[in-house]
Amino acid sequence: MNQQYSSLLLEKAVSEFAKLPGIGKKTAMRLVLHLLRQDAATVEAFGNAVITLKREVKYCKVCHNISDTETCQICANPQRDASIVCVVENIRDVMAVEATQQFRGLYHVLGGVISPMDGVGPGDLEIGSLVHRVSEGTIKEVVLALSSTMEGDTTNFFIYRKLEKLEVKLSVIARGISIGDELEYTDEVTLGRSIINRTSFTGTI
Repeated sequence: MNQQYSSLLLEKAVSEFAKLPGIGKKTAMRLVLHLLRQDAATVEAFGNAVITLKREVKYCKVCHNISDTETCQICANPQRDASIVCVVENIRDVMAVEATQQFRGLYHVLGGVISPMDGVGPGDLEIGSLVHRVSEGTIKEVVLALSSTMEGDTTNFFIYRKLEKLEVKLSVIARGISIGDELEYTDEVTLGRSIINRTSFTGTI
């Protein structure tokens, strides 16, 4: 046991919290001590929420967004425009675009971007399912809303090559977002304007 810990249970709990992204040992210690000060019911509710999330959460069979049901609330909403699909990297980006209240279409979550340096290729992403959705003929426009990074641009180009022969309009969000910016950290006004002012994608990086 590390000498700074008076309890193996405490040490293990801190170690587990410290595995979370952005959580160091000191922050992990503060979180664990905070939980220790709570009553048993509060701590059990916290733990059960995490366990239930992992066991029961689903991914939408249409867009791959996180969901409580087989089809997410966005895809199942008849008020959404099913002819427009916004392609994003991850679930956090869906939340970012939704927060702008400027997009009323559907989404397609890739689960990442092409990044050979990180060992992520096209086959690791939900690109094939996107091509299948578009090939069904009901989608009229695909909005590429990936981050303004080299990996994002490479993925845009790959998707363009896969969809260019299908009868669908391809557009990309306007570059009101600085080069290299991650979509989820862009403010809502800038991101909203970028979606409204999207332009046709020409297949260039």
